[in-house]
Amino acid sequence: MEKMKEVNWQEEIRKMIIERVREEAKKRLIAEARELRKMMKSSRISEMIREDRNAR
Repeated sequence: MEKMKEVNWQEEIRKMIIERVREEAKKRLIAEARELRKMMKSSRISEMIREDRNAR
């Protein structure tokens, strides 16, 4: 690192951390979406449509 004085290590580390946080957030959102999709598959779509119509 000492030989590479032209590299802004603080900025490089900041970028890496931000990218890692984004990746973890994406993983979490994908897991939540998969869980919601799994729940939707198990429920009956026609029942959901009826409930929506009856709510109006």
